[in-house]
Amino acid sequence: MRVIEYGGSDRQEHWLEQIGKSDWGAGKFLFELLRDGTFRQTTGERSRVLLLTEGDELVSFCTYAEKDDIQPTDLTPWIGFVYTFPPYRGRRCFGLLLEHIEALARAEGVRDVYISTNHTGLYEKYGCEFYRTMRDMEGEPSRVYRKHIDG
Repeated sequence: MRVIEYGGSDRQEHWLEQIGKSDWGAGKFLFELLRDGTFRQTTGERSRVLLLTEGDELVSFCTYAEKDDIQPTDLTPWIGFVYTFPPYRGRRCFGLLLEHIEALARAEGVRDVYISTNHTGLYEKYGCEFYRTMRDMEGEPSRVYRKHIDG
């Protein structure tokens, strides 16, 4: 398995189609943002879509973005749109994406990255700690986790 960046791929149409196969509402929203060319406008100019692939198969994806669904906030950057396709769940695939994000963050001098979620017990497995509850853009409470990046 390897991590690639959607924006730097010469097979964007293929990967976009794969993202569109997600059975999750937020995955469909990410598909629309990428298809319509509004991803960076929505999440920030330096934002990236990371893909964990196995050959031509999309295993898992997420974003490493300036903004996520907690806005307005000074917290940045965010890991968002985390999704693993059902056949690959339980294999800690997100851990491979997170290692890539940690390397990107380290190179940028970032000390903490954030995740907004309603899951409990998932991100803790990867060294993330509960930071606080905040309201998302719909006004709903969301658990915000923080992952400290060691220098």
